[in-house]
Amino acid sequence: MIKKKHVVDNRQEEHIHSERRILAEARSSFVVKLYRTFRDNKYVYMLLEACLGGEIWSLLRDRGSFDEPTAKFCVGCVTEAFEYLHRKGVLYRDLKPENLMLDSEGYIKLVDFGFAKKIRSGQKTWTFCGTPEYVAPEIILNKGHNFSVDFWALGILLFELLTGSPPFSGSDQMMTYTFILKGIEKMDFPKKITRRPEDLIRKLCRRNPAERLGNLKNGITDIKKHRWFNGFNWEGLKARTLPSPLKRELSGPTDFSYFDKYPSDEDSPPDELSGWDMDF
Repeated sequence: MIKKKHVVDNRQEEHIHSERRILAEARSSFVVKLYRTFRDNKYVYMLLEACLGGEIWSLLRDRGSFDEPTAKFCVGCVTEAFEYLHRKGVLYRDLKPENLMLDSEGYIKLVDFGFAKKIRSGQKTWTFCGTPEYVAPEIILNKGHNFSVDFWALGILLFELLTGSPPFSGSDQMMTYTFILKGIEKMDFPKKITRRPEDLIRKLCRRNPAERLGNLKNGITDIKKHRWFNGFNWEGLKARTLPSPLKRELSGPTDFSYFDKYPSDEDSPPDELSGWDMDF
């Protein structure tokens, strides 16, 4: 449920429309399913599939960090999602552990497509968006960006999964951006990250977007063929026959115990009747 007045006050109409369009067209087992949308005077509703395994974020918070096989499975799922989305011309732009949900089989699905955008091949876009720790240098420098910002974020995600915190983080946003612009080249990696994942992270987080792994001539295949993924069963992942290291016990289809509890929103929002949501 999304409050319509909140959308209008924050000028998010276009983002919500784009999210709805992109999710309605997406047919990938690594992207959350949108069944349909509804509207009334106060809210727009998106009926999404339930991902009962909860967020990767809370699992990572509880465990502190993931071992390599678990991180590999996560990055594998996200790589499959990106391969599908990029093929359809969709830039995701909001990768972070909070936006990775687990289904009942322990497979990862990308959720929250509010920043996602459809672009043509070779086209760039200029919207400043994303989570500070995950933002690529070209977004900060407002140089225009394309699919390579997703590969940058994939490198940041891998670092965070293996250590429990992202490589660039300052006491405030500006400080974080300063660290990002300094680059990963000069950074010493913690001992926790072994040689192969370090190599993959450094190749994904090249300052020059054109040099990032995933962006070179073989595209995403270069990520899948990286030495860290030697012996990884990509076919099994795609077919969902590979057992997930993240599968959690569920008592049934209504067991939502893996979600943090939030107080319910008591106050009813005002009506919003401008009609921006006509096609919901």
